[in-house]
Amino acid sequence: MTVLILTSEQDVTADMAVVELNAKGIPVLRLDPAELPGGVDLSGEYAHGVFHGHLSVGGRVVSMGGLRSIWVRRPGTPGARSPAASSWLTEEASQALYGMLRCTDARWMNHPDAARRARHKPWQLWLARECGLPVPATLITTFPRVARAFAERYPDLVVKPVSGAHPGDGALAVPTTRVRPGEDYQDVAHGPTLLQRRVRRTADIRLTCVGDRLFAARSRSATDGADGVDDIDATGDIVDVRFDPGAGPWRPVSVPRRVADGVHAYLDRAQLAYGAFDFAEDADGIWWFLECNQSGQFGFVEIETGQPIGRAVAEWLAGEPLGPAGAPPGPGPLPDGDPTCP
Repeated sequence: MTVLILTSEQDVTADMAVVELNAKGIPVLRLDPAELPGGVDLSGEYAHGVFHGHLSVGGRVVSMGGLRSIWVRRPGTPGARSPAASSWLTEEASQALYGMLRCTDARWMNHPDAARRARHKPWQLWLARECGLPVPATLITTFPRVARAFAERYPDLVVKPVSGAHPGDGALAVPTTRVRPGEDYQDVAHGPTLLQRRVRRTADIRLTCVGDRLFAARSRSATDGADGVDDIDATGDIVDVRFDPGAGPWRPVSVPRRVADGVHAYLDRAQLAYGAFDFAEDADGIWWFLECNQSGQFGFVEIETGQPIGRAVAEWLAGEPLGPAGAPPGPGPLPDGDPTCP
């Protein structure tokens, strides 16, 4: 039984799981849908009530009926690298590939339907609150007067894109930015704008969830919250750990019980097998939910913390333990009622 990984060739994060699978002799087929057709080919036959499908990559042919799991990591746009690339070809290739894969009994990390829904930030915020996770006061609006009224209630705000995508290049990130005093909010009329009460964070938390396993890492903030330091300094008005040159290294941290319960409920309701949660920790030890990336990176966390996230992903995809009994799990939750982090 083969593990299918849909991602780009340069995806180093996926390599961490592939190494684990290869070490145990579990067959892996890795392909980028952007290479379909050409570098990737497929065929599917529906006859006599039975479906038979095959994938071909680099001369290797694999039966879709022999797939044990499918990891949708960072796949390219189907048909994008074809000499005849077009929106029509993209739609045809996407329908063919993902439509056939839906006909298999393989389990998904994550299923395309669940992943598509999980990308919507407004729904993430609503679901997190429904699951008992603290969420900062948030407004998404195109009404300047509504934005001004929200700013009167919450004078210290940040602004971030609703989609998270860069307007010029979807592969680039747009930093979360603090709203300057005196903003008139007229520009929100040009498009939906997400305003959120700023959490005076002492640290950033990345919580990587693989099935029912949790791996949390903490990076102390150098420019926000701690000791009353204002975050408009060397980093300008950007308040985003990804762009914070003074942020501390990532270190393993235990997960408060209430957070563990909340993220398990979130993943269950979102029908996700994998999620990378971002939290802002304040001076009271409260983890404020910011977002959940259903295909978020974990490589940088594993490198800095030594947490075996790649192995956990490989074990989920394989459907069986890969290491010896007693292999170290990720940090577990703290006892009930303890909201702090060690």
